[in-house]
Formats: sequence, C-alpha cells, structure tokens
Amino acid sequence: MTVHFVGAGPGAADLLTLRAAALLGEADVCLYAGTYLDDGVLAHCRPEARLVNTQHLDLNEIIAEIADAHADGLEVVRLCSGDPSLYSALAEQTRRLDAAGVPWDVVPGVPAYAAVAAELGVELTVPEVVQSVVLTRTQARSTAMPSTEALENFAATGATMVLHLAITRIRELAERLLPTHGADCPVVVVASASRPHRVELRGTLANIADAVEAAGLRQAAVILVGRALVRPGEAESWLYASSPERENRRQRKL
Repeated sequence: MTVHFVGAGPGAADLLTLRAAALLGEADVCLYAGTYLDDGVLAHCRPEARLVNTQHLDLNEIIAEIADAHADGLEVVRLCSGDPSLYSALAEQTRRLDAAGVPWDVVPGVPAYAAVAAELGVELTVPEVVQSVVLTRTQARSTAMPSTEALENFAATGATMVLHLAITRIRELAERLLPTHGADCPVVVVASASRPHRVELRGTLANIADAVEAAGLRQAAVILVGRALVRPGEAESWLYASSPERENRRQRKL
C-alpha cells in the first residue's frame, strides 16, 4: 500500500483537487490537522475510515500511525494544509518513511496564499510594478531561519511578500518592512481563507498591527504585503499585447 500526502488546500471542501477527493474516498485511514480544515473535507472519506487528528501528535507518533496502518495493508492519506510543498514537514516525514520502507507519493493542493489572492481578486505580479513573489515565514518558537533569509534581504527586492506562520509577530514585521516599503504600503491579512469564518483585514504597514491585535488573530492567517494589492498602474503584460511583432509571429506559424 502507498501513503498519499495530499494537499488539503486552504480548508474548504470544494477546493480539493479531483485526485485528492478520490484518494480520500478510497482511504482506510486519514491523518489530518483539525485546526486547518472544515468537516466537509473529511466528508469525502468513507464512513468506516479511521480519522486521526494530528493536532496534538508529535512527528514520531504521526509516523507510527502511518507505519502501523501500512503494516496492516491499509490505504493511508496524510492531509497537509494548503500544498505539501510549503511548510508541511514533508521532508522529515518522508525521510522516516523511506527508512521504514513505506512507499509514498504526493498530491498537490491549492496553496493558502493563492486562495487569499483569489478571494481578494488580485494578481500578485503586476506589469511594471512587481514581477516576483516571496513566500517566507518568521522565526519564533520554530526552526531557525537560514542566516541569508533575513526578512530585510527579501524586502530589498520589492517583491510581493507572502508571510506564513507570522501573525503573532505582525507588529515587529511591519516595523522591519517600513524602511523598504514605506508606511503607506498596502497589507492584507486573511485568516481561514475559503472557510465560513474567514476574517479579512486591510491596512498599511503603519496600522495593520493594530487591526490584527484588535481582532485577536493568533493562527491560520496569511499576510500579504505589496503595491500589487491595490491594482496599481495601467501597464499591461506583453504576453497578450496587440503588436505588429505578435501578428508577424502569428502569420509565420500559419
């Protein structure tokens, strides 16, 4: 049997991929983090499937659950918040499964930042304003950040910033971004994107910390920082531009 690491998306049951829904429907055991998804996601599982909330389990306990299920010949889905390629502990889990001889594969999911951008109706890369996106996090009671990945280093590029696992340090982060982005730089914070109890806070680097603290947000939030959030400028991408050069290329292909 194979263990499937499945991206659960931002939490909404209808934002799973078709492959993810199919695997959930076939699973004998499903391990999930209860904080980050709605019950509707688990409704894709069969009634007789065993559901394991990993919220209070450590890594070794999670691997033990998976290994035991595999030894019993059961199909296992390990749900990961958002997409498994981001902050999912995929590397350490699969390293242990490799050592135990347990086969696994990965199914992508909708990243939380993509769900947030969709709900805001914005593109994070706007022509002649910003063409890069930085996905990063902060360090508190967590694994140390590499020394080269200081927030100020990323901020200097002017890229749209997407900050994960950072909501409890919003005031410090805003202060660190002020020198490069300016006090009027737009910031949007969305907690529980795509879910019924979604919270959206808009502001600037000058006032977003006050809004977050007043709302009492502590987890499951994504912070977006950058000029692209207000749909600035009128420049357009060359990709779809009408031009003699584009017409000449089109004619050459006919």
